[in-house]
Amino acid sequence: CWISVYITGIKECHGLPLINGQNCDPYATVSLVGPSRNDQKKTKVKKKTSNPQFNETFYFEVTRSSSYTKKSQFQVEEEDIEKLEVRVDLWNNGNLVQDVFLGEIKVPVKVLRNDSFQAWYLLQPRENGNKSSKTDDLGSLRLNICYTEDCVLPSEYYASLRNLLLKSSDVQPISASAAYILSEVCRDKYDAVLPLVRLLLHHHKLVPFVAAVAELDLKDTQEANTVFRGNSLATRCVDEMMKIVGKHYLKVTLKPVIDEICESPKPCEIDPIKLREGDNVEINMENLRYYVDKVFREIVRSSISCPTLMCDVFYSLRHLAAKRFPNDPHVQYSAVSSFVFLRFFAVAVVSPHTFHLRPHHPDAQTSRTLTLISKAIQTLGSWGSLTKSKLSSFKETFMCEFFKAFQEEKFTESVKKFLDDVSSTESKEPSGLSEPVHLKEGEMYKRAQGRTRIGKKNFKKRWFCLTSREFTYHKQQDKEPIFTIPIKNILAVEKLDESSFNKKNMFQILHGEKPLYIQANNCVEASEWIEALCRVTRCNQKRLSFYHPSAFLNGNWLCCKATLENTVGCARCTADVPADTQIEIDGDRETERIYSLFTINMSKLQKLEEACGSIAVYQGPRKEPDDYSNFTIEDSVATFHTLKQIIDIVEKLNESHEKYRKKRSSSAKYGSEENPIVGKVS
Repeated sequence: CWISVYITGIKECHGLPLINGQNCDPYATVSLVGPSRNDQKKTKVKKKTSNPQFNETFYFEVTRSSSYTKKSQFQVEEEDIEKLEVRVDLWNNGNLVQDVFLGEIKVPVKVLRNDSFQAWYLLQPRENGNKSSKTDDLGSLRLNICYTEDCVLPSEYYASLRNLLLKSSDVQPISASAAYILSEVCRDKYDAVLPLVRLLLHHHKLVPFVAAVAELDLKDTQEANTVFRGNSLATRCVDEMMKIVGKHYLKVTLKPVIDEICESPKPCEIDPIKLREGDNVEINMENLRYYVDKVFREIVRSSISCPTLMCDVFYSLRHLAAKRFPNDPHVQYSAVSSFVFLRFFAVAVVSPHTFHLRPHHPDAQTSRTLTLISKAIQTLGSWGSLTKSKLSSFKETFMCEFFKAFQEEKFTESVKKFLDDVSSTESKEPSGLSEPVHLKEGEMYKRAQGRTRIGKKNFKKRWFCLTSREFTYHKQQDKEPIFTIPIKNILAVEKLDESSFNKKNMFQILHGEKPLYIQANNCVEASEWIEALCRVTRCNQKRLSFYHPSAFLNGNWLCCKATLENTVGCARCTADVPADTQIEIDGDRETERIYSLFTINMSKLQKLEEACGSIAVYQGPRKEPDDYSNFTIEDSVATFHTLKQIIDIVEKLNESHEKYRKKRSSSAKYGSEENPIVGKVS
């Protein structure tokens, strides 16, 4: 297949029109638009200027097939690139009134395929809109649009590069690894982080790599209160990981309350300067408190839905921070909250459309409400920020007044417990001092397990209870449990074929003893129990990969007819990992993208190799400081060795691409248009 990448740089504007005789507050939306897609991203708002400096970059990726290559096992959605266009709309931020459209630019992708564009463009009036404005009156915008097209070769071509990248977390020091070097040579770390995180995630190597680069990041951190607050490789990797694996988590946690805020908005402005005539600040403050309470409550109750991968990463970050600052008892919590509150939930609240929680940008008043809620969530989630001594740190006086209502120990304790839960992993047993969290209970039917010879294997009504520590059933509610399964002993939770007992809505819990077969009252209830049990057991270390979808009856498994009761299951577990973390990633696509990045930056790789090979770089003055003075070189020998491997691998891949390109050229018919440039980067 072919990967097409568009990088749109919004540089600056000149001569934007005045709004009501004053300079505007402009921002731009950048979209890649086609028959089946409309991806939109947004710049920051620039205040009171007709000549804003944006200098922001946006990345889009599309895929099309190659007619001469075999179809891969990984099916990708193809797009008609000829029908795509890059569109940039300029807007004036209206604060509490409707945003004002300033002008737009459209660039067809088929034009971009010939070259890159870095030029000034005159803003145009909207199609079918008000045509009365003269083009010269709308101002101009400077864009830098780059186009890349990569050909993905068969998987075996990437084995050497893929293996080198996957070994990165084992390299000492981590700065000498291929993955780290990739981030060093790319002008924008984001270009490297996106395919790197996907590749490591696909091969289950992301957690150790993040831990290694986070440890390097912490070496340069001098103050505990600035842990993971920068824009380093570690923080960018975690940001990208959360966007990929946390989509469903955000949806189940925030979407209902975000929908309520957007569809039935209440006035929440508490800034005296921005209050409109007739507004009551006390009522607005109550409305805002209601929303903040609701969002906060949903977040701190959501730990059971947090994907395992996020928990594993947070666990590593927490313990690394505590090791770096052993005398600060709060740093282990701030290390986690700096991501999960500040970079995940707070960002999703203020930009719900970006995380697909809402289909469109909210209106100006709702957007302002979401901004205030996001500020509140950031502060509530910042460990230790609710102490009275911290109130003076608020930039806005009105926020200081608002947060006096949150000076309660229950908020701090809720945050602490939530951070404990989401930074737990299978190697960390729950504290015996903490009370188990009650998760679900209800009446269902269970099949007798036949633990005694005379026990009849019939179905009996029982009261079931699930906590964060154990799963139990009782003869009646509020009675002592008859049977208990510790959560850590549950190996799998799966549906059971109704043919087993001619009963619907059945599921099974596999643990150390025989399976426990349960019948729920309806399909919805069965799904809820399965989901709850899967969530609470997500970190269990010995979860099964295979199970029997039917029961063992009359000396054999009904599904596979095996006669041994302890035979390994015949079907792959479907609920062993929550569906939201099963992400489709094509490792070959990501490795090809990384190869292209190394190719683009070959001159930097060579200069870095020269720097490592020269003792004078370390014992004398550096030559050409602009070329490699900003690189991290902890171990020149190890770094030199990795660089040599990268350069050799890239050169071999260059040869393979050249052979493939010649093969394609020779197979193309004379006069055909099917002969794109491979690996061209404008």
